[in-house]
Order: sequence, then structure tokens, then C-alpha cells
Amino acid sequence: MKYIRQLYDWVLKWAESPYGALALFILAFAESSFFPIPPDVLLIALVLGSQTKAFRFALIATAGSVLGGLFGYYIGYALWNIGVDQFFFAHIPGFTYELFESVKLQYNEWGFWIVFTAGFTPIPYKVFTIASGVVELNLLMFLIASTVSRAARFFLVSTLLWKFGAPIKTFIDKYFNILAIAFTVLLIGGFVLIKYLI
Repeated sequence: MKYIRQLYDWVLKWAESPYGALALFILAFAESSFFPIPPDVLLIALVLGSQTKAFRFALIATAGSVLGGLFGYYIGYALWNIGVDQFFFAHIPGFTYELFESVKLQYNEWGFWIVFTAGFTPIPYKVFTIASGVVELNLLMFLIASTVSRAARFFLVSTLLWKFGAPIKTFIDKYFNILAIAFTVLLIGGFVLIKYLI
């Protein structure tokens, strides 16, 4: 969609601004509850512009994302059934009725792991933060899953850029989705295996 590309370009322009770190925090907050562009785009640009601040930027993205996730939880918990749901289904890219209902069905057994997987992988995180509020997932469990998964994602990207610089950007752009999904499958698979062995 044309407007998504325009939003993407607008986000990147903040990397050249003295308010880049603040923009990263706001973007990470918004993406966790309603905005379609992931903060990784700005995070990568900022770290490449100042590799010595790589971990500071990762921390800012994590904080913004976790707080934004809490806002998404609040939307689901307090506002969802008073008409907000129709706005999201109609206007937020990637937020479909079918996906949302599918997510809700999985929460009883896999609540923590669903939030963790969504937080680390390219799956639209906002769907899961809001669904967590709708199904009233334990808030402490939600916060732990969000914090661990979002920190793992942003610190991984920042560490790779800090260590390898610009050459790794192409690799991240090309393979991040595959690597993130593979890592998550292996991690969850390990915990499931432990559960059945003990």
C-alpha cells in the first residue's frame, strides 16, 4: 500500500533528526498498540548512525514497546467491546478479524508463549497485546513475556549492528523474519521437550 511506504519513509527521516531517540521511543510505543511500521526500521538507522549508542537505542526501543504493549492491553481490556474493535479491523493493517479470533482461541493453553512469540517475531505485535487484554491474560505474565521478547529482539539487532556495522544490515533485512521464527521455534520446542521429559 502506498501510504504504508510513505509512513516507512517518514519514520526513516527521524534517524537524521536530533530527536531520533525520542522518535524511536514513540514509534516503539505506538507499534505495540496501533501503528503499522515496526521500530526496527528506525532502530537500525539510528545504530548505524552511532554504533556507540547501540545498546542505549535498544533499551529505548524495549521500554517504549513494553509500555505500548500495556496500552494495547488496556485497549483490549477496557475499550474493545465499546466499538474500538471495528475501527481496528477496518483501519489497522494486519489486524484482521480472522487473525484476532484465531489468537484468542490459543490463549488458554499458550498465553505466555503466544505473547513471547509475537514480541520476538515479525507477527503484528499489536494484535497480541490487545488480545491479551480482551482475554484478561495475567498482567504479570504478560509483562514478563513482553519485556523478555522485546528486549531479546531489539538487543539482538543492536548487537549485530554494533559488532558488524553496515554490512550486517543487508543480512538482517533479508533474513530477519526467518531467523526470528527459527529461534522462537527452537526456544519453545526446548521448553516443551523439558515439560514432557520431567
